[in-house]
Amino acid sequence: MKNKSIIILGAGESGTGAAVLAKRLGMHVFVSDNGTIEKKYRERLLQESIAFEEEGHTIEKIIPADLIIKSPGIPDSIAVIKKLTQARTPVIDETEFASWFTDASLIAVTGSNGKTTTASLVAHILQKSGKKAVLAGNMGYSFAMAVASENADIFVLELSSFQLDRAFSLKPDIAILTNIIPDHLDRYNNDFQKYVHSKFRIIQNMTANDHLIYNADDPEITKELNRCSPDIQLHPYSLKKPVQRGAYANDHEIVFTGKNQFIMTLEELALQGRHNVYNSMAAGVASRLVDIRKESIKNCLSDFQNIEHRLEHVATIHGIDFINDSKATNVNSTWYALESMTRPVIWIAGGLDKGNDYSKLKAIVAEKVKAIICLGKDNSPLIEAFGGIIEELYETQSIRDAVQWSYRIGNDGEAVLLSPACASFDLFKNFEDRGNQFKLAVKLL
Repeated sequence: MKNKSIIILGAGESGTGAAVLAKRLGMHVFVSDNGTIEKKYRERLLQESIAFEEEGHTIEKIIPADLIIKSPGIPDSIAVIKKLTQARTPVIDETEFASWFTDASLIAVTGSNGKTTTASLVAHILQKSGKKAVLAGNMGYSFAMAVASENADIFVLELSSFQLDRAFSLKPDIAILTNIIPDHLDRYNNDFQKYVHSKFRIIQNMTANDHLIYNADDPEITKELNRCSPDIQLHPYSLKKPVQRGAYANDHEIVFTGKNQFIMTLEELALQGRHNVYNSMAAGVASRLVDIRKESIKNCLSDFQNIEHRLEHVATIHGIDFINDSKATNVNSTWYALESMTRPVIWIAGGLDKGNDYSKLKAIVAEKVKAIICLGKDNSPLIEAFGGIIEELYETQSIRDAVQWSYRIGNDGEAVLLSPACASFDLFKNFEDRGNQFKLAVKLL
């Protein structure tokens, strides 16, 4: 593809990574961003002598390109993508592009919840076991930048549905499907089945020699597997029933089945809570498939440090735990967070509502939550859902106020949990920004 004309739409982590890789491969690269390019990415583009524009797309420069690489956050509904479709210009994702230029093995993880933790666990196990493994994808280090910069034998990729939508030849050696619940339906014409199909694109090119590790307790995954009957090797994991060639858990232990079966107790897991048992099972099964010793898997599942913004303990002040779960951007993720709480909860929730069905949270909120602080521009869905359940209910658009109020009404032995169940874009740049501002506000108490 040397001397090809490549246009990259979006100059964030994904777009900048694709630009750097394309430039190093000898392609003619131009980056176009409809907004203002963040300073660190602008500096990287200048450092690499890559031409770019911002604050708008120049259609005349874009249409003649041989190939368009689109950042996953850009929806297909915008005008420039429609024009490219009419012009029959190929449009792909940065993940697809990067996959063309590496011979490393790929372990790819997707799902509505748990994919970041699961991918991080897999990478942790592989790296501590001596593998040249690199974690990349949706969590902040683009696959393309990793391919351009790293000498890896294995890439562990967290993939969103948006990344999979424009991936056509991507073929993982091992894929993990954590769960599928309604999320991002605004990008799928409010059609849940389209979202399910998007997630299942992860296996579209896999063959009989490849492996799918999946949550056998998830009804949507099992239904879709029954429908499509893929000719690949299946490795289920479950909290409800014993399985072969996978993993299952009961009240006290996880059993990793198949060749060289082994057992570890739930108390040994570094990450506690039902959702993390699922994540640990998936990571353990994946690690066995690349011949990691069972002793190494057990040790790594016991010493893993939780990722930032996912049930991250920030501080304990006068007996009140402050917990940052900013990455919980949907109802299901927040349910798992609340389920893991063992103290009365002051729940900070809200943001950009993606059509959430809060009925799934009502029982656990009634059981676990003392007060709710609604943090968003439009808090009416939360107030309507929980106003009749929780007496103490507050509204604010300031995260500092939310933290101060929670501290004021909190008591020794309680927890303040930021687990929004919503996207962050109404008040923050992203969920990381929301989580970082929460942590700063806690430190200022």
